[in-house]
Amino acid sequence: MKHKGSCHCGQIAFEVEGEFDRAMECNCSHCSRKGYLLSFVPRAQLEIKTNVGVSTYTFNRHVIEHQFCSNCGCAPYGFGKDSKGRETAAINLRCLEGIDLGALKRTAVDGRSF
Repeated sequence: MKHKGSCHCGQIAFEVEGEFDRAMECNCSHCSRKGYLLSFVPRAQLEIKTNVGVSTYTFNRHVIEHQFCSNCGCAPYGFGKDSKGRETAAINLRCLEGIDLGALKRTAVDGRSF
């Protein structure tokens, strides 16, 4: 199923293919401060429609490229690689249209220990 997503002001818009009924809730300093609810998909499943003013933030081991809007500050997705070296996209489920966040099964991730 395709889902539409965007940053708050709409300068970043995208579609992503997937079934999103689960989310990772990471306790690292970045994810916990921003309240991310993440789901990882193969990079090919993310289609960027517009990315005006997109900026990139990396931290710690610099393996995930967190993409955020330089206008509204919203961070809808990031890029990285899985353990086998395949390109992935980390989707911030809070930025998808029509997702019932309360119905998501949340999995705690101890990112502080990475």
